[in-house]
Amino acid sequence: MESASLATGVTGTRISAAPEVVTIKRVRLESVDIVRGAIMIIMALDHTRDFLGNSGLNPTNPATTTIPLFFTRWITHFCAPVFFLLTGTGAYLSLRRKSKPVLSRFLFTRGLWLIFLEVVVVRCLGWQFNFDYHLLVLMVLWALGWAMITLSALVYLPAPLVTAFGIVMIAGHNLLDSVRWSNPLWSILHTPNVIFANPQHTVFVGYPLIPWLGVTAAGYGLGQIFDWTPERRKAFLLRLGIVMTAAFIVLRGINIYGDASRWSTQKSPAFTVLSFLNTTKYPPSLLYLLMTLGPAMLFLWAVDGRTPRFLQPALIVGKVPMFYYLLHIPLIHLLSLIVCYARYGHVYWMFESPNLRQFPVTPPPGWGLSLPLIYLAWALVVVMLYPLCRWFSGLKQRRGDLWLSYF
Repeated sequence: MESASLATGVTGTRISAAPEVVTIKRVRLESVDIVRGAIMIIMALDHTRDFLGNSGLNPTNPATTTIPLFFTRWITHFCAPVFFLLTGTGAYLSLRRKSKPVLSRFLFTRGLWLIFLEVVVVRCLGWQFNFDYHLLVLMVLWALGWAMITLSALVYLPAPLVTAFGIVMIAGHNLLDSVRWSNPLWSILHTPNVIFANPQHTVFVGYPLIPWLGVTAAGYGLGQIFDWTPERRKAFLLRLGIVMTAAFIVLRGINIYGDASRWSTQKSPAFTVLSFLNTTKYPPSLLYLLMTLGPAMLFLWAVDGRTPRFLQPALIVGKVPMFYYLLHIPLIHLLSLIVCYARYGHVYWMFESPNLRQFPVTPPPGWGLSLPLIYLAWALVVVMLYPLCRWFSGLKQRRGDLWLSYF
């Protein structure tokens, strides 16, 4: 049974023989599931804020934000990098039970499936609740799909070479920041922009492929450490997390390379810290990835070999990340419909295509809940999804149907 990040999970096989029967039990690496599940839960906070918050307020702009709002957005920065990293990790671990040709075919078809889900299912039934295609924004599943398609070719190379490809792409892509090409291919690869527009339709690339492809390739290399002894693996994760986090602090402090947006002194020391942490996600800069993946390695280290009781819900969600992802956006959108109707007596604007300045929806005047209410709505969404995730996790554990590996 396969899944990584949003698409590839980590399973192994344990066979116990008896005179009459052979029983097969699927075993997963719980540390990977816990980390993936935790970021999935956090991701729902960002999307709850998208729909129920004030979409006209930039939460990461130190000049206009508040400290609680900034960190509400900042904590969700960890989600996408870990998605892509663990996609590669899960792909490598799949080699325990798949040949490279079989894995390559699976990654290729899964990548196409993710792109379809982005363009059709998530777009129409999640973000926008319409089928008019006045606006199509190519987001995380689009990029994750292409990352898996790319990895379907890279798996034929030695793992160290794939790792080097990923690291070079992550560390070096900011050298391209000064390139200003106004063509669709460059927008797809590096700079978010409109790649198609006419009076009726607009296509916008929100997740350029560089360096997300590199993060996935680096994650593939990371999968090698799960072949090591637990002691060696934990020591490596601890060192890697510390080095990456320290590298972020040092390079960000130098303020020369690694991010197109420089930090600057603000109106108070606290807001200067916000400027320091306000790295670029679109496309993800070197510093953005060091800032997020460094602590993620420390999280993997902390939960390697143990599952704290309070993280049990994250463990369940992490086993069915695609299922969770496909449900949480329409659920949040539906919740926003209820709130909107209760407040205004109408919900028509929830079914209109948004403009690019107010994505994902164009709200009426005065729309937006307070931050505590957004957190309350987020908790409600997670609590509602948990029983469904637990049921689907059990279904995947009991059955090995091919279609289940695509959800």
